[in-house]
Amino acid sequence: MKALPFSRLVLFGALFGILCSGAPAALPPAPKIFDVRAHGSVGDGVAMDTKAIQSAIDACHQNGGGIVRVPAGNYQIGTIQLKSNVTLSLDYGATLLGSTNLADYPTQGLRAAREGQSACLLYAEDATNIRLEGLGVIDGRGKPEFFPKNAGPGGRDTRPRLIRFENCEQLTFSGLTYKNPAFWGIHLVDCRKVHFNGVTVRMRNNHSNNDGLDIDGCEDVLIENCDIDSGDDAICLKSSKNPCRNIVVRNCRVSSHTAALKFGTSSSGGFINVDVSNCYFYDSPMGAIKLQTVDGGRMENITISRIVMENVGSPIFIRLGNRGRNYTRNTATGPNTGSGGSEGARVGSVKGVRISDVVAKVTFADRAKDAQAAYKGARPTTSPEVTEREKAQAGPIMITGIPGHFVEDVVLENIKVSLPGGGTAAEAKRVVPEDIARYPEQFFFGVLPSWGAYIRHARNITFKNVELQTRTPDQRQKIILDDVEGFVER
Repeated sequence: MKALPFSRLVLFGALFGILCSGAPAALPPAPKIFDVRAHGSVGDGVAMDTKAIQSAIDACHQNGGGIVRVPAGNYQIGTIQLKSNVTLSLDYGATLLGSTNLADYPTQGLRAAREGQSACLLYAEDATNIRLEGLGVIDGRGKPEFFPKNAGPGGRDTRPRLIRFENCEQLTFSGLTYKNPAFWGIHLVDCRKVHFNGVTVRMRNNHSNNDGLDIDGCEDVLIENCDIDSGDDAICLKSSKNPCRNIVVRNCRVSSHTAALKFGTSSSGGFINVDVSNCYFYDSPMGAIKLQTVDGGRMENITISRIVMENVGSPIFIRLGNRGRNYTRNTATGPNTGSGGSEGARVGSVKGVRISDVVAKVTFADRAKDAQAAYKGARPTTSPEVTEREKAQAGPIMITGIPGHFVEDVVLENIKVSLPGGGTAAEAKRVVPEDIARYPEQFFFGVLPSWGAYIRHARNITFKNVELQTRTPDQRQKIILDDVEGFVER
């Protein structure tokens, strides 16, 4: 899926020539190295190294590309802009430290973000062939005491992202550890030919909205061999304008306070041809897999297989809704709560989802672990009883459209889910709200009247070898079908 870079092809060609002819062949020239120390970087964690590192990047770009080397040290920086044909390579022991001063994240000259604020630590636009590699660390240091939420003029949120790349092509993220953003983590918008390999993400219990990978309207993306622990959505496909198309995720360990794998909420463009396989989702108390289109996009040809889940909330949530958000302007507000009216976009579609070979253990949220997210200011409940929210988060499989708009052609095969149980007779009689325009989290619907699966406004749903069980007795029904055409269980 990822083409070899030209320099490597040349090297392989030269070696092949040697083997075939017996004669020595000239090897391609080594890439040019631009050491940030030679451009004035100090690396003591105190001096501001923004200008020096930007100077090395600019020199690399202007001289045809190469490697910007960051030796061991602690380099404090504000916003830097990466450019075409630049490899930013961090040695073992090298850390880029985000400044804790918002003034070091200017937005002049940066393309305005489609969602949220525009500030970020690493930025690129309209660039080709950028590579971030090595054994070092990029640490945003985005703690609430430095970047309070909604602390800008008029209550505006000014927290910077860790990375924002827009309309770029041939991006490689290899190795490196990314941690502690003030807002979202790695955000790619309308990018093409992207490869994440062996990336480590540590963004839990740091601040609000700490997504891991946000892939918005991108095409031809491969995410593999990554280890992600995020505060908010871990691997999150978005489509604020263009569809996410031809996405592969494989061989990843993923944990999140909110969702291990999520499509949406931004879903104007849709999600087409996505394959997720051989992943481990764990410690995700608000749910594991959330496939959502609520802003008019279409979701088609989605395959998820070979997934093991441990200590997760609701294992599978598929939602077609009608929040109807348009992304013709920056939008960070709207009717996210309640069941008010749509913002105007047409209703999208969900067709052709296949989820297979899944083993999941659903558990109630671990209160001790939740309490570690001190930035939320929430006081852990001391009640010995499981709360309604805790029950709702650890809910069953839920597949739901809205009246007149069905989720269609979903196959669940070879699925084994263990749920906590404990549902009461009163909960078995609950009426589930439609919440057509509400921000779609499954637990917003409350405790569901079934313990295994709740399916509503759906057509052609197949359960093949789906084993659902509870660990304690439950007085609710196993499966509830409401306005469902063509349900097959075998």
